[in-house]
Amino acid sequence: MITVYHNARCKKSREGLELVKNSGKEYQVREYLKEPLSERELKEILEKLGFYPMQLIRTNEKIWKEEYKNKDLNDRELITVMVKNPKLIERPIVEVKDTAVVGRPSSKIEDLLQ
Repeated sequence: MITVYHNARCKKSREGLELVKNSGKEYQVREYLKEPLSERELKEILEKLGFYPMQLIRTNEKIWKEEYKNKDLNDRELITVMVKNPKLIERPIVEVKDTAVVGRPSSKIEDLLQ
């Protein structure tokens, strides 16, 4: 089963979801702004991505710049920040079994679905 962690307001996320839909494969959508991720779920996604928490944070978001940019946060604290502020999570994330990609560029999603 493919899982798409999706933000409907994001153009790149909509494009990524469209790629998954067009693949003809079975998928589910998790709108993580409406149904936030738990710390455990976020840690699992980071592991599947092979990312450190900082690599998944959208550092150009206003909330990051105003509240967190100049703080020295460890990985555990960064995960907590993303759980509390899911808008900071890079998107879209597409997960297939034990692997995940951030769909920027969207060719990463195409590669994962092959």
